[in-house]
Parts: sequence; structure tokens; C-alpha cells
Amino acid sequence: MAVDLDPQLLDILACPSDDHAKLVVGTPADPDADALTCTECGRQFRVDDGVPVLLLDEAIEPGEQPADQ
Repeated sequence: MAVDLDPQLLDILACPSDDHAKLVVGTPADPDADALTCTECGRQFRVDDGVPVLLLDEAIEPGEQPADQ
């Protein structure tokens, strides 16, 4: 299931790291994943029931596998 966020919201969301870079829907491996990926650092943030979880402690680092895989 792909993330379905309002385009205006997606335009203002940014990675909570110091980079504050734009987020894109999906992951590099799965463009339809329920996640947002930072265009700068590559961290992946899950989206639960349409709500992005933008916590660095909850993010999946680049190269790291999600816990459910």
C-alpha cells in the first residue's frame, strides 16, 4: 500500500535530522512502501495509518533492514 499524503503536507515535511532535507514517498527498494525517505541522509521513516513517524530514534538507517523483514 502506498503512502497517500496531501501533496501540500508532503511539500513541507522534512527530515528531522540536522540536514532538514525533503522527504519522498516510498523507499529505494520499494517505491510503494508505507514510508518516507530523506533525500539527503537516506533515513526511512514509517507511516502508520497515514501519520508519518518522524522520530530519529524510530528511523531506519540507510543499509539497515526493517525489523519486520
